[in-house]
Amino acid sequence: MREPVEELAELVSGARRLVAFTGAGVSTESGIPDFRSPGGVWDRFDPNEFTYQNFIASEAGRRRYWELGKQTFPVIRRAEPNPAHRALVTLWRTGRLDCVITQNIDNLHQRAGLPPERVVELHGNATQARCLACEKPYDREHIQARLEDGVEVPLCDPPCAGIIKPRTIMFGEAMPRRELEEAERRARAADLFLVVGSSLVVYPAAYMPLHAKQAGVRLAIVNLSETPHDQAADLVIRGSAAAVLAAVIERLQSRPVSP
Repeated sequence: MREPVEELAELVSGARRLVAFTGAGVSTESGIPDFRSPGGVWDRFDPNEFTYQNFIASEAGRRRYWELGKQTFPVIRRAEPNPAHRALVTLWRTGRLDCVITQNIDNLHQRAGLPPERVVELHGNATQARCLACEKPYDREHIQARLEDGVEVPLCDPPCAGIIKPRTIMFGEAMPRRELEEAERRARAADLFLVVGSSLVVYPAAYMPLHAKQAGVRLAIVNLSETPHDQAADLVIRGSAAAVLAAVIERLQSRPVSP
C-alpha cells in the first residue's frame, strides 16, 4: 500500500489544471498566526467591534480598526514565503497548476513568484488599501507610515479626504462577487482540486471543494486537523502544508515528467 504522500504525488503528476485552495495553515508556517485559533487575535479582541458596519458608520470604529491594524501589519510585513508557497510556484512553472484560490490576505503567494492573475484572493489583500470615495489605491506600507507618525484615522489625499479602507473583507462585509465567481469557475474546470492548510469552516469560501466534486474533479485535502469535507475527498493527508508539499515536489522531481 502506497504512503499518502506518494499517492498525492501521483495525482499531482498527472494534473494539468490543478487548483490549490489555501488557508491559514499555509501562512502560519511563515510566522503569521491564525487569527481564529485559541490565543489568536479574535480571542483577545471582540470581532463584533471590527465589523464593516462599524468601520463605515463612525470615526471611532475606524480608529479602533486602525489601532489593531497598526499592531498586526508588521507581522505580515516580516513574513516570508515558506516551502508550501514555493512548491505551488514550482507546480505552476512545470505546467501543472492553473491557479491558487486563497483565503489568506498576506500576499505571500505573489511574493513567492506566482503571477497576480494566478491568485484568486477571496478575502482580499492586506498589503493594499483604497479610498472608498474616489477609488484611489494606496500601498499599505504608506498607510502604516502614517499610523506610526501618529495619524489615528488615515484619510485620502486632498481634495478628496475620503475614507481609506484596507482591501480585505471585514466581518459583515459582502464577499467580492467577481472573485467568488472566478473561484467557482476555476474549481469546476480543474482536473485536481487540492486543499492545503484550510479547516474549511468559513463560508462561502469553503463551498469551493464541493463545487469541484460536483463537477467530477478529484479532491485532495492536506491539513493538520479534520475538515467537514474529508469524507468527500479522494485523498486526505494529516500533515503540515510545507512538509507535505515539499515532499510531493521532491518525489515529482525524482521521476520523469508525464507526457
